[in-house]
Amino acid sequence: MTFILTSTLARMPGPSSRVFAIDEDLLKRVLQPYKQHCRYLKMAVVEREPTVGSLRARGEFSIPESCYIADTGHFNAVEFNICYNQLTYCLLAAAIQHNLLDPLCRWDLAEFSRRQLSDFLIVQFSSSFRSPLIARSFEGTVGIKKVLTRQTTIFMKTVCTFHDLCGGKSEGEATIAILGQQACHMREV
Repeated sequence: MTFILTSTLARMPGPSSRVFAIDEDLLKRVLQPYKQHCRYLKMAVVEREPTVGSLRARGEFSIPESCYIADTGHFNAVEFNICYNQLTYCLLAAAIQHNLLDPLCRWDLAEFSRRQLSDFLIVQFSSSFRSPLIARSFEGTVGIKKVLTRQTTIFMKTVCTFHDLCGGKSEGEATIAILGQQACHMREV
């Protein structure tokens, strides 16, 4: 059975919103660390609401086959985490590319790529599943709720949701830490 999700990524944003499409090159760069069969994010946009200062990414996903287990028939916690990571990386890469997030204003995409795997850590993560979600075709959203900087580490509280056209839904929260330059040098010694 094939499910086709009608894209809501093209829907019109609010009058004060700015939308940044994730082009093919940026998506390829963000997903480069993932094995080919684990690249679940197919397209994404990033939205900034200047009046409230919110920043979020919306993406379309497809998981034709689980990368680690026999087909369960539904979206599970491991896939939730992978999809969260991919969409969050897109959000942060676009924020760097378009200078949308003050704590990352000195970064460029080369710096992002160099530090993507080693310096981005999930400090806290929770997910809940409201109803079974069909993994073949679904959408997700990741938004940044709060950003804190402590010494050389940036902490971000994020929220995310995933849903399909059949009413499947899951949601979660994560706090991520982006290690600062000092921490990188200390680790390299």
